Amino acid sequence: MTPGTHPSIPKPTFEGDFQLDEVVSLESGEVLCRPTQHYAMYGQLNEARDNAVLVCHALSGSALVAEWWPQLFAPGGLLDLKRDCVIGINIFGSCYGSTGPGSIDPQTGNKYGPTFPLINVRDIVRAQAKLIDSLGIRKLKLAIGASIGGMQVLEWAILFPECVARAISIGVAPLGAMGLGLNHLQRQAIQLDPKWKGGHYAPEDAPRGGLALARALGVISYKSVELFEQRFNRKPNRNGENPWISTAAGQNGRFDVAGFLDYQGEKFNARFDPNSYISITRTMDIFDPVRAHTSPYAAYERIQAHLTLVGISTDWLFPPEDIRSLAAIIGAAGVRCDYREMASLHGHDAFLAEPEQLVRLLTPVFE
Repeated sequence: MTPGTHPSIPKPTFEGDFQLDEVVSLESGEVLCRPTQHYAMYGQLNEARDNAVLVCHALSGSALVAEWWPQLFAPGGLLDLKRDCVIGINIFGSCYGSTGPGSIDPQTGNKYGPTFPLINVRDIVRAQAKLIDSLGIRKLKLAIGASIGGMQVLEWAILFPECVARAISIGVAPLGAMGLGLNHLQRQAIQLDPKWKGGHYAPEDAPRGGLALARALGVISYKSVELFEQRFNRKPNRNGENPWISTAAGQNGRFDVAGFLDYQGEKFNARFDPNSYISITRTMDIFDPVRAHTSPYAAYERIQAHLTLVGISTDWLFPPEDIRSLAAIIGAAGVRCDYREMASLHGHDAFLAEPEQLVRLLTPVFE
């Protein structure tokens, strides 16, 4: 595949909902009543049902894997729909079909809104396992994901070791203090918006200013200093605004980087919900695969899958040295665990910004 080309996007062979009939107990001690998971399938399960690939999405992704990671399906990509059945499952807390803050709470008849319970990555994976089991799949050929998707992959390998043959977790380790602080500030940006109204806003009057600012802060954490200097440096905004001259309203213009960040926030507003953003960033904060186990060794020795951890050279949200260290700890527990690293200026976003490089990096895993 030629770098920069965009493959045609395959359509799902199935898209629908899976409802859990029972009350689901969560790690937080709260419950979800009869929650729903929205999922999509590409390709067909074979007779043995041993060709299933689970692709776990990142914060703003969805079950429609081919729409946000199309390069994985391209000729020479990691996935081949003549061979693989690819499954995407939208996580709890999202606004793309699964139960989240915008859903109706059966216990009250009202939207959850800010009362949506705290979701742990383990809660997500346990629910996904029930959906996968309902499809007659006993073992996943591969589980792959990046960011919060990579968190899900690692939990799959620990919680259901006999159900995963290969696992690839990209750009993931438990968040450090800097990442936790940035997520806190993003939530504060939303909650300090005058339209927040305690989280009980109307969809048509949501705290869009706060969400746009939160997303702009997030975008900064997803990129690298080198990339921003290369792209923007101290250039004035490309639409002709001059940051050194005041306008008639007494305001200054913008530098080019400010215009870029403002645009990212505005674009995000059109497709995401503020309460969902708060819910999912909290889920990322509390990810800790060792918690609830007696030791790191006790957690990681459960893994039976061939595990690959991928770091990104300029990722300062999930630094590569943290992921390299995690790979060493997991390997010391007797797990087949290898570490690979993307050399990219795109920071944490590299798995989306340079997917062709990721494919080249991971192809040897399957040889």
